[in-house]
Amino acid sequence: MKSEIGISKKGLHDSVHILSILLSDEMTLYVKTRKFHWNVSGESFMELHKLFQSQYTELEEMIDEVAERINQLGSKTIGTMMEFMESTRLNEAPNKYPNQKDIIHELLKDHETVIVELRKDVETITQKGKDCVPDNLTVSNIAATTVQLNWRNVSYANGVYIGYKK
Repeated sequence: MKSEIGISKKGLHDSVHILSILLSDEMTLYVKTRKFHWNVSGESFMELHKLFQSQYTELEEMIDEVAERINQLGSKTIGTMMEFMESTRLNEAPNKYPNQKDIIHELLKDHETVIVELRKDVETITQKGKDCVPDNLTVSNIAATTVQLNWRNVSYANGVYIGYKK
């Protein structure tokens, strides 16, 4: 039995598609942040180690929110790295272990990509009207949290790396 929540089948499909891409982006960002947490070294090791831990913890909550929203819309949630990599808008860097400065810059770039793409997603949802409205809130909440995570990276980069420029 499927729940009827006033969204057409196409609207549900479109919402799930947008949320699945978002989930893929957040999972990719989560895995990259974990990798950097595990492999950071150098002068600011503890500070960055804790920063990345706080970020991947927040990402876990966002991932869970998006995955559960997909289920609430009556769809199955993707859940393998292969599925995530097929849908993500982010790039991985296998076998690369950047220095602290490059780690921060890579995370900045990824957070900025997610933010820009989320803004496009919100616009798409808004254009579709009532058919996708419930997911506008989910995507907007994720965007706000991602902006906050990105701000922390920018603040760190500006404080540690004099002359940082995007």
